[in-house]
Amino acid sequence: MYEHKFVKVELSSFKLTPSEDYHEIVREHEKEGWELVQIFAPGLRGYGNPSFYELIFKRQTSGF
Repeated sequence: MYEHKFVKVELSSFKLTPSEDYHEIVREHEKEGWELVQIFAPGLRGYGNPSFYELIFKRQTSGF
């Protein structure tokens, strides 16, 4: 069984640059046993550009 975690990273409205270093977010989560599953850009604004990224992580649980 897995547990999942979703981390939202906002993008600037003009240059579409992330507000945080997502590379560092991935490294920190890996240290805690999380595995990156996907980077998803669900929120769309004008011209089809994303408004944020969502990093999706998973890790195994000890439960059934």
